Amino acid sequence: MKSNKIKDIIAILENAVPLDYQEEYDNCGLITGDINQDVQAILISLDCTEEVIEEAISLKANLIISHHPLIYNALKKLTGKNYIERTLIKAIKNNIAIYAAHTNFDNIIGGVSFKIAEKIGLKNCKVLGPKSGYLKKLITFCPIEHSNKVRIALFNAGAGQIGNYDQCSFNAEGFGTFRALENTNPFVGEILKLHKEPEEKIEVIFPRHLQNKLIKALLDNHPYEEVAYDIIPLDNKFNNLGGGVIGELDNEIPAIDFLKKIKEIINIDCIRHTETKNRKIKKIAICGGSGIFLLNDAIKADADIYLTADIKYHQFFDAENKIILADIGHYESEQFTKDLLSELVIKNISNFAVHITNVNTNPIKYLI
Repeated sequence: MKSNKIKDIIAILENAVPLDYQEEYDNCGLITGDINQDVQAILISLDCTEEVIEEAISLKANLIISHHPLIYNALKKLTGKNYIERTLIKAIKNNIAIYAAHTNFDNIIGGVSFKIAEKIGLKNCKVLGPKSGYLKKLITFCPIEHSNKVRIALFNAGAGQIGNYDQCSFNAEGFGTFRALENTNPFVGEILKLHKEPEEKIEVIFPRHLQNKLIKALLDNHPYEEVAYDIIPLDNKFNNLGGGVIGELDNEIPAIDFLKKIKEIINIDCIRHTETKNRKIKKIAICGGSGIFLLNDAIKADADIYLTADIKYHQFFDAENKIILADIGHYESEQFTKDLLSELVIKNISNFAVHITNVNTNPIKYLI
């Protein structure tokens, strides 16, 4: 049986959750480890701590996939003076690789917030705060009889998806002119003679991280020796990428009953929230982890309640009675990430053990 290397697992993760989707402050990807090392077993956790490393050692797991990166800021020394350095030293000494999938995993459809929405039973879910600046447009020109081959190749490379539609393109017929110079091998036309060729203009949009893949597909399938194409950055919102989720319940429910339901689903000892005032809940916005930055998006979307974490005292005032704001805990709101990561790996490779940690890494305790 062929062994799987760490780079194979990374390829699976980054095909589904590209590193380009992470926020600028983040540090997703391989934190430490040799990509050519064979994978013996995988341990999945929300955080990477010394206790998680000990668990990996006991399970003979040499790859830890965590949601939160162990390292955010640059390390100038590695002396074991804090838990980050001690955890890293222990991982290196025991030949354990650490990989993090954090805000890139938060920002995809089907990611952290969408899992909470699924647990609650929300319908008609979509991204709460779509990103801008992640889309580009490719424009190329191709002999008409070869245009379908080129178009399909671009689709197969990931171009042409708009919302829930794929294989989207714009096409227009026209004429291209060119003159082949000396030392060329023209597909059509003659050297040193101006040629006029019926061509089709093909336009497709794509996520920016696929640019190299798209250009390769274009060059591999286009018949011309020199392929003309344009890459144009777009400022359009990318509705398949961004923070949070918004969806609806089948039927409205009293706010206090909804919060009690969330308390059970999330398995949290308490929820901090603004005044409910006998309101009803039907439209719900969610962002796992620290999501107060999406409060205005939730209000603009006419959500009845916004569930997130790490809300400061004065930030509760920002709801201004337009929406119920509820803090459901950082760890608690992201706990299902472990299941998502496990499902992603097992779905693609199943010839070795994938463990979900038994260590509760939540540093916050509640006195009830």
